[in-house]
Amino acid sequence: MAARVGAPASAPTARPGITLPNQTLYINNLNDKVSKQVLRSELYVLCSQFGSVLDVVALKTDKMRGQAFVVFQQLTAASVALQKLQGFEFYGKPMRTAFCRTKSDVIAKEEGTFVPKQKRKTESHVPAYKQPNKKQMVENPPEAQPEADQEMVEETNQPINKILFLERLPNEINVEMLQTLFKQFPGLAEVRMVPGKTGIAFVEFETDAQAATARDTLQGFKLTPTNSLKITFAKKN
Repeated sequence: MAARVGAPASAPTARPGITLPNQTLYINNLNDKVSKQVLRSELYVLCSQFGSVLDVVALKTDKMRGQAFVVFQQLTAASVALQKLQGFEFYGKPMRTAFCRTKSDVIAKEEGTFVPKQKRKTESHVPAYKQPNKKQMVENPPEAQPEADQEMVEETNQPINKILFLERLPNEINVEMLQTLFKQFPGLAEVRMVPGKTGIAFVEFETDAQAATARDTLQGFKLTPTNSLKITFAKKN
């Protein structure tokens, strides 16, 4: 259990000051007198009660003392663990939990978005003469995607509203998990599930602008490997 944490996260991209939820939890304020092996084992057991744990990364370097990363298989499990373990006393110190700013390599590999570190460095320094020919790209554009284009047109034509309509939610999602997802945005007023119906919910903000920011940031966010969040403005009566 020693996979590196820090692979680039897939779209959507977080706005400054906003960390999108993901399967990796960052935990700090841990007792740095506990050995690395014991720390990893105890965190694995503690966190496994919330769902399948893929990896626990704890290093004893000066920079990483008192910190650890826990990689869950499912976002929903990570969300519950974040809430339940916030302030939990662990070896005499209250834990502080947060979503990691980037995805672990373990998750990136599962989603097919993993890029080796050396390749990432190489691609970020591609000389101009090796970059794709813009003229060729115009002459040979990628094939159109009618469904995606249609959805984009529908979203663009929607009248703005402070209430968001969420679709494509996994069955295990609940109000608390959605609150964790949206509470990073200012103005969150209420999260409502629809009784008797799965896969949909409503999220209300204090203003239209606040709702628009949340929608634009979380549009297409992967709640699970097969559930990409679809967010539209709720229809006004």
